Amino acid sequence: MPRKSAAVTLVHVVYVLAYTTAAVAVGMAVPLLWPESALPVAVLAGAVVFLAGALLHEVVARRAAGRRARRRLTHLAAAATALHDEVLDLRARLDRLESAPAAPAAASAPGYDTVVQEVKLLQTLVGRLYTARTGEASAPPAAAVPAVAAPSQPLDDAGVLEAVRDALRADRIDVYLQPVVSLPQRKHRGYEVFTRVRSAEGAQIMPDRYLDIAEREGLIATIDNLLLIRCVQLIRETERRQHHITFFNNISSATLGDAEFMQDFLYLMQSNPSLVPKLIFELGQEDLRSGPATTLAVLGQVARLGFRFSLDQIVDPDAVDVETLAAAEFRFLKLDAGLLLAPATVDAAWSLLQRCRRHGIDVILEKIETEQQLAALTELGEGIDFGQGYLFGEPRLSRKPG
Repeated sequence: MPRKSAAVTLVHVVYVLAYTTAAVAVGMAVPLLWPESALPVAVLAGAVVFLAGALLHEVVARRAAGRRARRRLTHLAAAATALHDEVLDLRARLDRLESAPAAPAAASAPGYDTVVQEVKLLQTLVGRLYTARTGEASAPPAAAVPAVAAPSQPLDDAGVLEAVRDALRADRIDVYLQPVVSLPQRKHRGYEVFTRVRSAEGAQIMPDRYLDIAEREGLIATIDNLLLIRCVQLIRETERRQHHITFFNNISSATLGDAEFMQDFLYLMQSNPSLVPKLIFELGQEDLRSGPATTLAVLGQVARLGFRFSLDQIVDPDAVDVETLAAAEFRFLKLDAGLLLAPATVDAAWSLLQRCRRHGIDVILEKIETEQQLAALTELGEGIDFGQGYLFGEPRLSRKPG
């Protein structure tokens, strides 16, 4: 397997062995060729050969390091040039937008049917938030005060559940976007969509606090569905601003198994075909592997409308069936950069990356946090085309659609 770091180490080992062997051979040959010479002379001769070899090795190593440094500088220069070009492009776009006459409001607004479909979906989903629990027959009146604990007290499970329900009903859903960039240009090619729920007091409720609770209460699909609608609204907003950007949005097997929602959602997207290529559904490896047997069949129905998919949360690179993914319209795969940098997982991760390339699946290396990490990944060889992580941009709050 072509890995440059391993090859460089092997070359250095060969060099050391070569001049060490030569030094020992010279030290042993001196007494044989000149019997009158003393032992110190033989040792000295061997030492001279060893030092000469070490010096030559140092010169070669420094030249190789210089070449690597120049390659990294070239890489950084290319990235800087790409960023400069992108800034100029953005400035040109802004100039065109400022000089262009304002478009009629009706031209950019979503169609009446689209709005009606979204409102219907949202009303249905919000209603589920109040009917999912056993014995709860209907939603509370709109004026009812939600049962949210005081901000100074930690929320128990019941409080978290009610806070999430109220936040979803009151539209206190914050959408965060983190860029996905092409390498080495570092141009923005898409965004991963993250969501944060705010309580009535303004405190954020993180997913790791409410997801398990929502799953126990049978609400996980409803919450996922609501967030998917928010993502679609965001995509439509960027379309009105003429942004050709792709959005990666997580979708669970629970959402795929919600036949009523998927039917209404796909009908909504059929009415907005221009949005379909901009939305990439992300599924976790474990979710795909342990989900219902019908998951791939549902994905096939969704793919027929033109949707594409991405596999993320890879925990077992060897278990990824790339051929099956490609046949199911998976066009992206997200891989933790740490798997390529850790000795224990580099072989399996590199093999997965190469298999994806052969089947036309683009690999996005995520969690790239520093320039040193990026340089180490670049040293591994070709095939690293997309990246994501704090080095390229942290998740930032998006502008509210509308």
